[in-house]
Amino acid sequence: QVQLAESGGGLMQPGGSLRLSCAASGRIFSINAMGWYRQAPGKQRELVAAITRDGSTNYADSVKGRFTISRDYAKNTVYLQMNSLTAEDTAVYYCNVRDVLGMYWGQGTQVTVSS
Repeated sequence: QVQLAESGGGLMQPGGSLRLSCAASGRIFSINAMGWYRQAPGKQRELVAAITRDGSTNYADSVKGRFTISRDYAKNTVYLQMNSLTAEDTAVYYCNVRDVLGMYWGQGTQVTVSS
């Protein structure tokens, strides 16, 4: 079994910052990529940011320049630094990990941006 422990969500005012963390544990073998998706009410789940084994990153256009994804290889942990938050960033954020055996999802953490 693979466990993904997410943390860091919450309520933030527009223009503020939050940092999400996701630690992978259990039967993880050779992680290929780690990333974050989000799903807002009434919308499909979408990729926010991803980072591959070699450190290459990919961002949704809507978050470029505001969000930064990073990874601690030793801890099998991925982070998402979110700056200049807007109401449009409100969603449930899901951690995603892909290794040689499959793809795994976290339980989701709520991010709400509101004044």
